[in-house]
Amino acid sequence: MTTIGVVGAGVAAAAATYVLDQTLEDSEVTILEKSGGLCGRAATRRRGPVTYDYGANYLKDDDRRVTELVTETLAAEGLVDTRGPIYAYEADGEIGPGRDSDDHKWSYEAGLTQIAKRLLGQTDATVHRNTRVERIHREGEQWRLTDADGASWGPFDALVVNPPAPQTAELLRTADWDDPLREDLVEAIEAVPYHSVWTTILHYPFELDRPYYAVINTDKEHEIGWVAREECKPGHVPDGESVLVVQAGQGWSERHFERDPETNVAELIDLTADLLGDDRLREPDWTDHQGWRYALPDDAVRQGPIDSAVDHDLHFVGDWIPGEGRIHAALRNGLDTAEKLVYQL
Repeated sequence: MTTIGVVGAGVAAAAATYVLDQTLEDSEVTILEKSGGLCGRAATRRRGPVTYDYGANYLKDDDRRVTELVTETLAAEGLVDTRGPIYAYEADGEIGPGRDSDDHKWSYEAGLTQIAKRLLGQTDATVHRNTRVERIHREGEQWRLTDADGASWGPFDALVVNPPAPQTAELLRTADWDDPLREDLVEAIEAVPYHSVWTTILHYPFELDRPYYAVINTDKEHEIGWVAREECKPGHVPDGESVLVVQAGQGWSERHFERDPETNVAELIDLTADLLGDDRLREPDWTDHQGWRYALPDDAVRQGPIDSAVDHDLHFVGDWIPGEGRIHAALRNGLDTAEKLVYQL
């Protein structure tokens, strides 16, 4: 039997696990996920009848293989297309038509976490939630993991690592692995630039009348980087209500990431009301928030050390490999990486 350990249960790891389960006979996949949920930053919460994607906002129709995966391979039931185009604004806050509105912007009635849940639901993989990996060990030709409670996992014939680049680099920096490649990997992975995003969710007991699904800041000079209307996703928000997903811009997020959340929410409420020109938005009837410290990679990883790690049965997946902070890019990377792993084994 071939044993494979997976660190993290984001979309790339879920896609890789799906391929491994479907194509590698007599294999056993064990996933250790630090949080209580699945799908990483493609995250969904529910409050009463309201469902909202509070990290990544939608799955873009921008990769033929990923499109086939979600529309044909996986059950398409509950897959919904977000209604409306994306408008744009710059530092002056003047909103106008922006991006092409013809592309699909998919979610699910139950939210984007369905991607990982559906992929993993078709496998025999074992997922251990609330299990934070603290250390990686190389033992001969195999791998072992130690979690935050001191429990040992493995041995594994191959290891797949999914956390954001800064967290992956730290795992490798402290790894019990005496090989010159480890330092090369740390250097390459920690060089991947990331930026943080601080997000607030605003609910209103009325529906906004706007011609767009979302607005985006294109010159990165505004305090707010993105505002999306969750009611444009069928099944997410009851009729007559509105839910805004407000993502602060990079500069604002980094300056205020550690600030008191209530202060951040209050400031973003006023900034949103000013941007959308509606004073009613200053009084949401409930809010939520989330800080994403490692939200989006700004460049791809240097590929040489990543390719060399394959010879040690060590594989890395995530949107930071191609350097594109999009769900479809992470899914494609997971699919491709798993196929290389299968070929190698």
